[in-house]
Amino acid sequence: MTFADLGLSDELLKAVSEAGYDTPTPIQAQAIPPVLMMRDIIGIAQTGTGKTAGFVLPMIDILAHGRARALMPRSLILEPTRELAAQVAENFEKYGKYHKLSMALLIGGVQMGDQIKALEKGVDVLIATPGRLMDLFQRGKILLNGCSMLVIDEADRMLDMGFIPDIEEICTKLPAQRQTLLFSATMPAPIKKLTDRFLSNPKSIEVARPATASTNITQRLVKVDSRKKREALRAMLEAEDVLSAVIFCNRKTTVRDLNQSLQRHGFKSGEIHGDIDQSARIAELERFRAGTVNILVASDVAARGLDIKGVSHVFNFDAPWHPDDYVHRIGRTGRAGAKGVAYTFVTADDAEAIDNIQKLIKQKIETIDAPAAAAPAERSADEPRKADRDRRKDRKSDKRRDDSDKRRDDRRPEEPRAARPDRNGARPRRPEPMDNGPDEGWNGPVPEFLSVGFGI
Repeated sequence: MTFADLGLSDELLKAVSEAGYDTPTPIQAQAIPPVLMMRDIIGIAQTGTGKTAGFVLPMIDILAHGRARALMPRSLILEPTRELAAQVAENFEKYGKYHKLSMALLIGGVQMGDQIKALEKGVDVLIATPGRLMDLFQRGKILLNGCSMLVIDEADRMLDMGFIPDIEEICTKLPAQRQTLLFSATMPAPIKKLTDRFLSNPKSIEVARPATASTNITQRLVKVDSRKKREALRAMLEAEDVLSAVIFCNRKTTVRDLNQSLQRHGFKSGEIHGDIDQSARIAELERFRAGTVNILVASDVAARGLDIKGVSHVFNFDAPWHPDDYVHRIGRTGRAGAKGVAYTFVTADDAEAIDNIQKLIKQKIETIDAPAAAAPAERSADEPRKADRDRRKDRKSDKRRDDSDKRRDDRRPEEPRAARPDRNGARPRRPEPMDNGPDEGWNGPVPEFLSVGFGI
């Protein structure tokens, strides 16, 4: 089967061919024809199965007929994170190059004013995270009663992040007569309840999990004491032939502290995570691409958006909580036929996570012991022992930081004291507490199309 067999337009087939694709994946082959027939869809598919093109391609052909009106998007795609929303936008730009469709991307980390201007011109495709969409809707900057297509992507992740109430409210603002496409890796009870309420006679499609990690990547598990992870990482960075490496952590606070620790020990490292503003993230990625820094410490969202050639090593400083994230993380190395190495630090608490990873990739990962700390070189009796004192100081500092991380993770954020009203009686908005939880921010570069639609 080819894309030409699925009923897509000639313009769309040309764009798909130029992107280098000719054979649809199973989810694309099963989803595209019923979507073109305006049926509701429930797609059970993992990230990496090609499901994004499964709804993007037919949407482009459907939306080719019609005209956008100000503040009233014709279609809406909901994504749980900024990173995933930007990836969908990239797909629309790539496949919609021969269609005069306009698009707006409503995500955090981008000026709201530019997004409002795009909506005022009218958009055919609106790609949004629930939080930013609800914010603009409540400000009266967007109307949803002209939206004839709704896509709810990564629904189970939406559930994990607490977005289901927002999605239910958004669905009530949309026209009752619409086409709804829902994609999810699993179908827990709350998602089933959502489909029963908001989808009409949907066609169910289910495909297998994505392919395992590339055979070009050598994978190893490194048994390590949780208190000595930094020491083991430094020893491996010095012992391995590391040309460039990406080190993944589960929390933003760990990214910041680990990067500072590496820099104190003389490594050329940088960091990207959701608390860094967009321009700084772009600058840090350019420094990594240029080789100014050869080690990039990153939060988990960078696993899906980071595409840099020549990464020789990936280190999972923290074992990923979700097994699918493991495949995406280590996929930053071994690209374009090159060889790569991926190490995952494993503590006593990671047994279940590692078991789920090995079940997903259907292979047993070799386990090795953490390297011993490098012994100090021999010195004469009268040589100063400042180096030894510095090492002891760094070990104490690392332990204090690790203990601090644990206390901070276990502690609920302190509720800020209410601010006094101003002379007009209005109370200023309460500042939001610092988020030290899992990073869900977009760490990739801002595409040029964030405020500009196709053909505009």
